[in-house]
Amino acid sequence: MSAVAASSQLREARAFRLGALWLAVPGLLFLAVFFVWPVAQLMGLSLFDPNSGKASIATYQRIAATDVYLRVLGITFRIAGYTALYSLLIGYPLAYWLSRLPDLYRGRMLLFVMVPFWTSYLVKTFAWMIVLGRSGIINSLATGSGLVDQPLTLLHNEFGVMVGMVHAMVPLAVMTMLPVMAGIDRRLVQAAQTLGASPAHAFWLVYFKLSLPGVAAAGLLVFISSLGFFIVPAFLGGRRETMLAQLIITQVQELLNWPFAGALAAMMLAAALISCWVYDRVFGISTIAGGAAQVGTGRIRDLGLAILAVIARFAGALSRLAQTLLGRRGSGFILPAFAWLVIGFLVLPTLLVIPLAFTSSQFLEFPPPGYGLTWFRTYFESPLWIQATIRSFLVAFATAIAATTIGGFTALALANSRTRWSGLIFAFFLAPMIVPRIVIAVGLFYLFARIGLVATDLGLIIGHTVLAIPFALVTMAAVLKSYDQRLDQAAATLGANRLKTLTGVTIPLVKGGLVAAFLFSFITSFDELTIAIFVSGGVKTTLPKQMWDDMILQLNPTLAAVSVVVFVVVTVMLLVAERFRSSSSSAS
Repeated sequence: MSAVAASSQLREARAFRLGALWLAVPGLLFLAVFFVWPVAQLMGLSLFDPNSGKASIATYQRIAATDVYLRVLGITFRIAGYTALYSLLIGYPLAYWLSRLPDLYRGRMLLFVMVPFWTSYLVKTFAWMIVLGRSGIINSLATGSGLVDQPLTLLHNEFGVMVGMVHAMVPLAVMTMLPVMAGIDRRLVQAAQTLGASPAHAFWLVYFKLSLPGVAAAGLLVFISSLGFFIVPAFLGGRRETMLAQLIITQVQELLNWPFAGALAAMMLAAALISCWVYDRVFGISTIAGGAAQVGTGRIRDLGLAILAVIARFAGALSRLAQTLLGRRGSGFILPAFAWLVIGFLVLPTLLVIPLAFTSSQFLEFPPPGYGLTWFRTYFESPLWIQATIRSFLVAFATAIAATTIGGFTALALANSRTRWSGLIFAFFLAPMIVPRIVIAVGLFYLFARIGLVATDLGLIIGHTVLAIPFALVTMAAVLKSYDQRLDQAAATLGANRLKTLTGVTIPLVKGGLVAAFLFSFITSFDELTIAIFVSGGVKTTLPKQMWDDMILQLNPTLAAVSVVVFVVVTVMLLVAERFRSSSSSAS
């Protein structure tokens, strides 16, 4: 009798695992309708003549025959490439320093990276406009101290664009590399030194080699994200720094040339997919989510080891020089000092906006001549700003509920499934994070224009949910990774059905992760601009969209006050989310 009972229990547990994938079906359908189909439609528009309706590649021929478009394409790839390179060069030492800290201290220091990461691109760009402007903080200090006679040209050129984009992307690079670095066993480096390797050779040929998948993943994500940038080049760059996303916006909003916008979007998407394909061939795409990396072999591997050996010798010479000049103890402060400089680069620009929000002046000048609450009163007494703020909160709340539900059920499905489809499903749900946002936004705009969802709150919620699902899924997957599945099996053994097991066992134990996923989704929606530019239709304005409109017209202290409001909301949400996520992970 006991054998029969055990067999029955085994069948129940197996049925639970097989049936778990059905929990991902709602999310699959949602993304198929509001992600895959709009993007596919947009790509399809570029292959048809709008006049005859016949298949045509005229739009691509026009791009190939026009120097302006090819130049913009080259500028986009160059800026995205440089952004990825500089973000890795700046972010790697910071990630390495963080990985060496004790877990508790590392979690606290990581907030200095996460807060800038989640802070709105508009707020960060506005901060750099204040810092780098002709009458900005740097020029005020430089001219006031007599270092220069004339203000430096730091804005509306490639320098301003690179500063803004690297500042925005370094946190992404650090957060991508850090999990890989934290998982590397430090004893391997110590073993290499025990066997006679110098510290430099042990680092470059052992540690750096093991961290390379994280470095490549960070470079991939930064490059793909940078391809779709338009906020930073629009405000910090000039005509020579026009990027592909800006052309797409112009083609849709001003010229209504959908086939040409589709062709430009197809080129951007193709660049992103080719980058992912190359990365997958070299490392395996699963390493982005923390999977094991593929080990390269053959001539490429030998060439890479030879290059690392040369770098190790050069780094060893520099290390000996530093120890000679500064001493062993003094040279040990180089890495922490550099890490704190990078943290200052990430945090200080946004913090400098805070005193400007309380200025008594009619203009943005630093330091403020006096302080007051004039501009906060202007913000809170403006029906336009308040309506935009309320709408942002309501849309973000609804988005967070939808994204957390879909992401939570999908994470639960993947955690309880061991089929070959799990990896493919996980990659599919991460796709909205990889595909440039401008492509998703234009595709949704085309779809919503045909079904009447433009200038509606529902349209904003749907669009924001598409973007928030990957963050909710990754958060819940990290929590469920350490969740003991035997608790669910025990509940099933004691007679609980799936629904009762879910509500009585699983959800109570991972509620911290659910709250964190909810808050991360809320922040994603609250800060989102790309979807709002197209879907709001200029009627259902959100707070970021209203900031965008005002920044285009004129910089004023009201924008500083709004930036402070956004910064405070995001920071509080982030701190609460991190607390719940950490407590849930430790409890599991």
